[in-house]
Amino acid sequence: MHERREIEERTILVADDEPEIAELLKLFLERERCRVIVAGNGQEAWRIIQQEQVDLAVVDIMMPELDGYQLIGRIREKHTIPVIILSAKGGDVDKVTGLGIGADDYISKPFSPIEVVARIKAQLRRYYELKGAGGDGASPKLATVCGPLKLDHEACMLYKRGEEIALGPLEYKLLKLLMESPGRIFTKRQIYENVWNEPYLEDSNTVMVQISRLRDKLEDDPREPRFLVTIKGLGYKLDPRDVAP
Repeated sequence: MHERREIEERTILVADDEPEIAELLKLFLERERCRVIVAGNGQEAWRIIQQEQVDLAVVDIMMPELDGYQLIGRIREKHTIPVIILSAKGGDVDKVTGLGIGADDYISKPFSPIEVVARIKAQLRRYYELKGAGGDGASPKLATVCGPLKLDHEACMLYKRGEEIALGPLEYKLLKLLMESPGRIFTKRQIYENVWNEPYLEDSNTVMVQISRLRDKLEDDPREPRFLVTIKGLGYKLDPRDVAP
């Protein structure tokens, strides 16, 4: 019953120019008591996101008017909702690109509707756990401050010297891990297993992609990072010496 409550009555946007795929996903999601909105192109999907309270978006890449990459870029400028790419482009480069622009998950076509629903549930669970849903009753810490960085745990928002920086769910969780232990070196395995809550795949580039995305938002010069520092051969850390106001 708890898992069902995590998805029922949530609003899911399905943006895909293939009506058969969109309707198939709508059928399976409505069985879980979701509210599903379908968009046939990227522009329509963007209008919906601006007008509706969308909890999660499933986005195809190859859409008319505004492709999936452009749509995700616009979403990430203003919103932190989970985004899942559902695409016929299933190569490693396509997946790294999709995750790099802000998607939280990538599913290749052809797909199993049951798997897509399971992935949607997992993303919603992570997202609302980060926003404080389903807590154990203890008073949550409202923010973590480290030098000029302030991570607001209620809004899942980062502030750098007072400037607001929107974060995706995985970016937020990764930064929270590092900010709560400044100076500690985390290996790729430790980061992956803490942020994704899944066993680490040795050859996965997923952690590097998320670190790169965070640096693009966080650093004055991402090519010369001062906050998110690479410790060669070991992992990454938030350097407390370099986060002075």
